[in-house]
Amino acid sequence: MSKMKAGLRRHFLAGLLIWLPILATVWVVHFIVTLLDQVLLLLPASLMPRVWLGFNIPGFGVIISLLILLGTGVLAANFFGRELFSLWERLVHRVPLVRSVYSSVKQVTQSFLEPGGNSFKKVVLVEYPRRDMWSIAFQTADNFAPGNAQLPGDHIMVFIPTTPNPTSGFLLIVPAAEVKEMALSVEEAIKMVISLGVVQPKAKIG
Repeated sequence: MSKMKAGLRRHFLAGLLIWLPILATVWVVHFIVTLLDQVLLLLPASLMPRVWLGFNIPGFGVIISLLILLGTGVLAANFFGRELFSLWERLVHRVPLVRSVYSSVKQVTQSFLEPGGNSFKKVVLVEYPRRDMWSIAFQTADNFAPGNAQLPGDHIMVFIPTTPNPTSGFLLIVPAAEVKEMALSVEEAIKMVISLGVVQPKAKIG
C-alpha cells in the first residue's frame, strides 16, 4: 500500500511539473494579449474589426501595439523624431511631479532594456535583511552625498530587486566597505533574480 501511495505521489508530482509551466504560460500570454487588445479602444468605431468583418479578432490589439512600438522606434531613429521626442521631454520636465516619475521610470527602463545601459554600475552583494543573510543588489550611485545627514565613511546607493519581478525593490544607502562586488553582468544577475535563483552563472565574489 505504501509503495502504491509513493508511486501515485511521484506520478502526481510529475504531472504537476508538466502542467504548471504550461498553465502559467497560457495565463500570462492570455493576460498580455487581453491587455494589449485594449489598444483597440483608441481606434475610431468605424475601424473596429467587428464593424468591417462582423466579428472580433482575438489578438488584433497585439498587432496594433507592435506596429505602434515599431513605428515609434523608427520615428525616434531619425532627426525629426529625435527633435520631436526631445521637445516632449522638455515639456514633461516642466511639470514638477510628472518629471520625477518620468525620469525615474525612464532610467530604470533603460537599465533593463538598453544594451550597455549604465544606470546600474555593477552587481553587488549586501548584507540584507539581517547579518549573515545576503541579497543581490545593483549599485546605482557612488560617492553618495547625504546632505545634512552625518554618515561616517563612504556610502553608496544600491537597488535590491524583488523576485521574480526585478522592476520593484528597495533602495538602500550602505557603507561602501560593507559591499561585496560580484563578477556578474547586470543581465546575468537579472536572470538569476527572475529565475528565483535557479539560473546561477559562474561568478566570483570580489
